[in-house]
Amino acid sequence: MTSHLSEASAPQASSSAADERFATPEGRKDFWRATFSCWLGTAMEYADFALYGLAAGIIFGDVFFPDATPTMALLSSFATWSVGFIARPIGALFFGWLGDRKGRKVVMITTIILMGASTTLIGLIPGYAAIGVWAPVCLVILRFTQGFGAGAELSGGTVMLGEYAPAERRGLVSSVIALGSNSGTLLASLVWLAVVQMDQETLLDWGWRIPFLSSVLIALVALWLRRHLRETPVFELQKAELQAERNAVLHEVSPPDTRSFWRRTRAFWTMVGLRIGENGPSYLAQGFIIGYVAKVLMVDKSVPTTAVFIASLLGFAIIPLAGWLSDRFGRRVTYRCFCFLLMLYAFPAFMLLDSRDPAIVISVIVVGMGLASLGIFGVQAAWGVEMFGVKRRYTKMAFAKELGSILSGGTAPLVAAALLTWSGHWWPIALYFVVMASIGFFTTFVAPETRGRNLNLPEDAI
Repeated sequence: MTSHLSEASAPQASSSAADERFATPEGRKDFWRATFSCWLGTAMEYADFALYGLAAGIIFGDVFFPDATPTMALLSSFATWSVGFIARPIGALFFGWLGDRKGRKVVMITTIILMGASTTLIGLIPGYAAIGVWAPVCLVILRFTQGFGAGAELSGGTVMLGEYAPAERRGLVSSVIALGSNSGTLLASLVWLAVVQMDQETLLDWGWRIPFLSSVLIALVALWLRRHLRETPVFELQKAELQAERNAVLHEVSPPDTRSFWRRTRAFWTMVGLRIGENGPSYLAQGFIIGYVAKVLMVDKSVPTTAVFIASLLGFAIIPLAGWLSDRFGRRVTYRCFCFLLMLYAFPAFMLLDSRDPAIVISVIVVGMGLASLGIFGVQAAWGVEMFGVKRRYTKMAFAKELGSILSGGTAPLVAAALLTWSGHWWPIALYFVVMASIGFFTTFVAPETRGRNLNLPEDAI
């Protein structure tokens, strides 16, 4: 098995199952329906997580941890944030296994129901003043179930869209998943921009609940769309091939896999490294820094929310551009450039935040999100799908991504808050930011170039 796919390998995918279906009118109709469904589902997932991240940084400390100091309240709020990321690898394993055996569609329907219900119920939890310690307990439980569904939602949408996309435009088409995440973040920031205009008493009493309760509308639309989806062409072909193999070799025993553990799991660990380089800086830029600016630097709450809104608007240009660049120049070099820029960004960013100037603060957050939450994520979608073979693509990619998330994004705001409490200064956080971006940067040197790969190949790309 080759360790790197050359650029000349692109033509091998020219007659892929996705290309053949896309060549028919009905296939193109299926493609657009799947694209819209994946965009909307991912938008809901990231609206949920952006809502939670903004609420954790701005309001949850006052509602669920009112007796704590501002720094400890921020730390406690991001501790509940991390619970969702602990649940995500568990959900990735369970729903990935289900998706590789029963199909992508059944998982996409189940996860949208689970996430929609969890997010809506968060908006119904009484505050600490009403039920005491049971308020944060309920928050943790619902955050766990939200993360359990989200562990498969993002990867499921990525796999489905990657398996529907024509090979030559897979990077651009797959970036729709990142556009979905950006749309969700934009929606969350818009709602929060409206909500934070309320007076403090109204905001703490019931205003913060509006964004969470509103998410049920997106869930219902996404559920209706997904009920009418057709399975991906790649999975349909794989299912037919597996059945033919079973009929042909019903009583034969497959030879044991004699490859070393590293050779069998290399693609998995490569994806984990790439995910750390993206997810950690992403959630520091759009999670921790929001709370740091609002709670520690005491900048007006509308400033970081405005920054998230502006970055989300720019994302509609940055994300497809990143996907197109990966189609044009390759996944590795594009990803590597984004990671390198993030390494250069960290220390100057925190220096500039100390100015407390609204224009500078907004610019810093926008640049950070533009690099990590938007650009690098737009490249990752197609690369992740192409890196794994068809037989266990969903399980491997989902678990690798969520393990990478829990090692980076899921714990990044919590670790950053703990570092701030320990040091009283931002420099350990900036160093932590650089380390995570560096992991992604150096992983690109051992990752394969997969542009144009045939997704029905059974073996991993490396």
